[in-house]
Amino acid sequence: MKLLVITQKVDKNDPVLGFFHRWLEEFAKHYESIIVICLEKGAYDLPNNVKVLSLGKEDDGSRSEYILKFYKYIWEERENYDAVFVHMNQEYVILAGDLWRLLGKKIYLWRNHAKGNILTDLAVLLSHKVFCTSPSSYTAKFKKTVLMPAGIDTDFFRPDPRADRVSGSILCLGRLAPVKKVLEFVDWLKDRDFKTATIAGGALPQDVQYEKDVRDRVAEYGLGNKVKFVGPVTQSEAKTLYQTHETYVNFTPAGSFDKTIIEAAACGAKLVVENPDLQDVNPAEHSMKKLMERLAKELN
Repeated sequence: MKLLVITQKVDKNDPVLGFFHRWLEEFAKHYESIIVICLEKGAYDLPNNVKVLSLGKEDDGSRSEYILKFYKYIWEERENYDAVFVHMNQEYVILAGDLWRLLGKKIYLWRNHAKGNILTDLAVLLSHKVFCTSPSSYTAKFKKTVLMPAGIDTDFFRPDPRADRVSGSILCLGRLAPVKKVLEFVDWLKDRDFKTATIAGGALPQDVQYEKDVRDRVAEYGLGNKVKFVGPVTQSEAKTLYQTHETYVNFTPAGSFDKTIIEAAACGAKLVVENPDLQDVNPAEHSMKKLMERLAKELN
């Protein structure tokens, strides 16, 4: 099978979406060829059977330019893919679902989020199958939805016996955004006896005030000498943090199936999580290998 993949960003160094580079490497092993259309591209090193086409966000293009390029690419490459895998962004299914169906292309949507709306319903309607990892995801309720492993690279995220795991150390890693409940994490820290805590992650432009609120609350509680902010981190930097902290704390609610929880568990950190879907997570059941086996079965 020749596959078209639509994703937000291809950049192996991106602190949030860098994991998808590994997914593409694995996809390349299972399919004759892969065409990737991304909104933005950065650094990547992919096999020869993977072609990356960017809509141009890295060059500060306009929304209308993105849409025109999108239609140009999917039409020009129509003979070079048999099926479409859209990762997270339902908008692309809405924009091109009818065209892909007319061309005889199977449409597969990966969407894992607690919230949805009528546009999500439309994207699901246009898709042949929908994938999510959480039974609490908005899309889990549809008959065409298949629950999938999260796709964590457990060969990469694993304990390191040489790493110095600091007793009494606590890690919170993820975007500084209300959905990640970082303020609640700081409130939780206030009543804990701990040696040091690290808050890793950056804020999107719309969440700059939230980041300030988090920093202000750390100062308000007098924790500035014990809590360190390290900003956005790469996959390699995240792995080191998981391997060197005793406890990983994540208060993201059910629905999103935050993959950082599984990464931390795979690296041997103790977990404190609020998501009931991830209370007793087994990293082996969410490995990259498991995911690719399931996708190979479902993408037909």
